[in-house]
Amino acid sequence: MRVTFAEELGELEDTLQLEGGLVVRSIQATTRALVENDLELADEVIAFDDDVDARYAAIERGIESLLARQTPVASDLRLVLAMLHVNLHLERMADYCVTVAKLTKLAAVGASEPRIVASLAEMGVRAEEMTRVALRSFEHRDLARAESLVGLDELIDRANRRAVEHVLELGAGQREWGLRMLVVSRCLERIGDHAVDVGEQTAYLVTGEFREFTDASHPEAEAGA
Repeated sequence: MRVTFAEELGELEDTLQLEGGLVVRSIQATTRALVENDLELADEVIAFDDDVDARYAAIERGIESLLARQTPVASDLRLVLAMLHVNLHLERMADYCVTVAKLTKLAAVGASEPRIVASLAEMGVRAEEMTRVALRSFEHRDLARAESLVGLDELIDRANRRAVEHVLELGAGQREWGLRMLVVSRCLERIGDHAVDVGEQTAYLVTGEFREFTDASHPEAEAGA
């Protein structure tokens, strides 16, 4: 009975990593669509979210079914709970990609500012890197790698601040475009925050205690995420 449970749990975790791979692809495509003003690619990002949602729902159903039939021991229960949280964070990251893709389409007709686009491109690359690090830390139960996300998060926060400063310098003719880029910047910054949250789940899995990484940003609006 335990072997079957372990196998099912392993399959669910494999699916979670596959979902993470889809999110990484979404971040990549979102960043490229934004930088290259590629509206067709932006549409693909929006449509691709259905694939992420399907994996998210499959994991939710799988965990629900597993818990209905089995009573996991403490270490297995930690993994189940951690996967539930990571699954939610990944789904939200993909949703932010959709928001950025939609804003890319809306802002396509506006006059852009190269410095702002460069800052956003840096944020996208860093968000992708953070997501990869978070997923690897979870897969390998690597606490040190998970904790490294705090430093990476500070880098994406700095790029966010630069983007905001540049937007504030824009003239009236670029104000609408700039306001949309502020939302884009915020979305990319939040993807980084969710990657940190995944790292926190790794720490919980390894230590058995949940703690927030103190230097990470966790707005009150999503503190319970």
